[in-house]
Amino acid sequence: MTVGKLPANQLAGRVALVTGAASGLGRASACAFARAGARVVVADIEPEGGAETVALIAAAGGEATFVLVDVRRAADVEAMISRTLDIYGRLDCAHNNAGMIAGDIALEEYTEDLWDAILGVNLKGIWLCLKHEIPLMRARGGGAIVNTSSVAGLRGDVGRAAYVASKHGVIGLTRVAALECAAAGIRVNAVCPGWVRTPPTEFMLAVIPGLEQQLMDQAPLGRICTAEEVAEAVVWLCSDAASFVTGHPLVIDGGLLA
Repeated sequence: MTVGKLPANQLAGRVALVTGAASGLGRASACAFARAGARVVVADIEPEGGAETVALIAAAGGEATFVLVDVRRAADVEAMISRTLDIYGRLDCAHNNAGMIAGDIALEEYTEDLWDAILGVNLKGIWLCLKHEIPLMRARGGGAIVNTSSVAGLRGDVGRAAYVASKHGVIGLTRVAALECAAAGIRVNAVCPGWVRTPPTEFMLAVIPGLEQQLMDQAPLGRICTAEEVAEAVVWLCSDAASFVTGHPLVIDGGLLA
């Protein structure tokens, strides 16, 4: 299958930061930014996977640097931004993508620790990234940010209360940031994927009989989204081609919510 891509060097000269870039959607996003000509900061809590992403970008002729970060920790996020400035001197685009999900758990059966962990990564982590990215972009006169939400940010999902709450929160946070930053030339959007072929999804497809066909049947387009398809949408939202798009939760679900 051929996926439409931005022209080469669409983001030449720009610097992009991607959190959760050690695998899955974050890795695909980092590679897509690099293909578009951006220099990429690959940020993650997993150094081995982060190094692999950097190596993939370098092998394709791009430029990337790994930065270790736990997005739940303010000091880590601040250090990530400082490191970005030290290496590249600027920040033009950001994909705040780091996230986590748990298995099916009834709302009343969540532990406080698990609830805090999911909200900490999925919502607090994005707030902390925005908190430190926005001043840097404001000082430069503009930029573009994409936050990873989910179709779960637009509907309920049995057994995933914390995940659903966090992803709804991401959309609300995105809209507030878009309104507060518009005058500064900073656009803030979100992507809301349905099921995407990432390592956790592939594991579930392998161990749950019939799940793959069930998910394909749910989507009117009849298949499961690839991480590269979401990544291309992220890069488009950060490009000049999306210059009048802000505050928007872009649904990428093959028609599921339709």
